[in-house]
Amino acid sequence: MGLARNGLLWISENRKLRQALPKYKFIRRAVSRFMPGEQLGDALAAAERLRRQSINTVFTLLGENVTDEPEARHEVEHYVEMLRQINKRGLDTHVSVKLTHLGLDLNEGLCVNNLLAIVAEAKALNNMVWIDMEQSQYVDRTIDVYKKVRKTYSNVGLCLQSYLYRTERDLENLLPHFPAIRFVKGAYKEPPSVAFRKKSDVDANFFKLTRTLLGHTRNGAKLVAGTHDMELVRATQEEAKRMGLARTDYEFHLLYGIQANEQLKLARDGYSVRVLISYGSFWFPWYVRRLAERPANVWFVVRKIFSS
Repeated sequence: MGLARNGLLWISENRKLRQALPKYKFIRRAVSRFMPGEQLGDALAAAERLRRQSINTVFTLLGENVTDEPEARHEVEHYVEMLRQINKRGLDTHVSVKLTHLGLDLNEGLCVNNLLAIVAEAKALNNMVWIDMEQSQYVDRTIDVYKKVRKTYSNVGLCLQSYLYRTERDLENLLPHFPAIRFVKGAYKEPPSVAFRKKSDVDANFFKLTRTLLGHTRNGAKLVAGTHDMELVRATQEEAKRMGLARTDYEFHLLYGIQANEQLKLARDGYSVRVLISYGSFWFPWYVRRLAERPANVWFVVRKIFSS
């Protein structure tokens, strides 16, 4: 299974395959399970359906690594419009951004200013912005940008990945800022010099990080557990209960289209739940990374790719 996962991650990073494989109809059909469509209107409609089930949401526009300033500015304008449309419909929907989508590869100052524009609009509309974490080479710069924006705005959160060795240290350094942190396992291909290889080690680190941040919740920190691993969900619930925390003192974030019954059960049981809804035309690398995270889907996709 490790070989299949690595193969899928390689496919997600290969430019030629990014262009060729999305043309296959079976892939376009399969991706509809994980995203409601390519347009903002598709995401808004899905969020309204989930709201009726007492499930809130997070939107992200798929894309990364813009190549010029006008392209980055266009993404900022899209996120501002996204926030306004969310507010217009009265949705409890946060937004999530990748910094390479806002120009981090071009200039950190440009990226900071672009993020500030989005966060300022979100603040005016009583909303929240999450910063996604990308490959390990971006971690230092991503944390630096987060800290700069956090000095002015409190409505910004950061994603950290439990498969990286460094994340425990990063969390300790962030705790004085009373951060909002979304923990995920990690979806990029990383060398063994920087990331755990065994699932059991990644899971153990995820829970260790979760437990640490739960312990700082009463000081103003906020935990979001971004996982579909129900063992980790239950462990988080039990640890929070042991600490005397309410079910609404922390959140669970899950992906659209995955374990919908569990999402609904968590919401009905009184936990704070958000579903991450991704949309946009740049969906293929994101989709393949999602497949690599879910071993049950790997062999099906590999067979389809090489038999078509």
